[in-house]
Amino acid sequence: MSGLALAAAVLIGLALGLTGAGGSILTLPILVYLAGIAPREAVAMSLLVVGAVSMVGAIQRARVGELHYQAMGWFSLAGMAGAAVGARFTHWVSADVLLMMFAVLMVVVGLRMWMAGPTVMECGPECRPVRCFFAGALVGVLTGFLGVGGGFLLMPALVRFARLRMGMAMGTSLAVIAFNSLAGFLSHAGEAKIQWAMTGVFLVMAVAGVLAGGVLAKRLPERLLKRVFGGLVLVTALVVFWSVWI
Repeated sequence: MSGLALAAAVLIGLALGLTGAGGSILTLPILVYLAGIAPREAVAMSLLVVGAVSMVGAIQRARVGELHYQAMGWFSLAGMAGAAVGARFTHWVSADVLLMMFAVLMVVVGLRMWMAGPTVMECGPECRPVRCFFAGALVGVLTGFLGVGGGFLLMPALVRFARLRMGMAMGTSLAVIAFNSLAGFLSHAGEAKIQWAMTGVFLVMAVAGVLAGGVLAKRLPERLLKRVFGGLVLVTALVVFWSVWI
């Protein structure tokens, strides 16, 4: 694995640690373009890396009280079921179509993160089971199909449907991403060849990034974090579009 790919692995963890979302959407293109992994195999590896890294970040957040267990339970239960369903559709599309879908999704996510302002909540946490279950299920389907952790959808969903403040939503998002990614990986594992040595090295670097990101997140303005990552996602989307078209 190249040094650039390893640096990108740290970036994935850093993004997850800083925002509770977003790092996972970079994992697939990094594995494909910098590590030379075939797209379908990269989906399974992406889910494994994102799941393990997110769990480390969630534990880090839980230690400082930034994890809402009820919301985590409902979103994870629904998300794991949704991820198992979504994973069945991945092999219905070609590699180029899968990458193009990723690129379009990156543009949407990048623009939303770039334009978003600080989140202000006026009430306390309230995770109603039915509301949280259906929101979690929709995120889970996307997780399994595209091989992403879904944090870019989980964050606003947790804030809106579970009424979590930003810090707690970040920690809860990481925990849900971990469970959703595990379900998606198990669905893909039997159909994809996993390069375990490369995955292990990639994972170690990403874990270092998420631990550093968790510390830095408390020191940087939320709006700045969103804009920096949003810009990075947009640039990555352009690279994916270019590579598919040429």
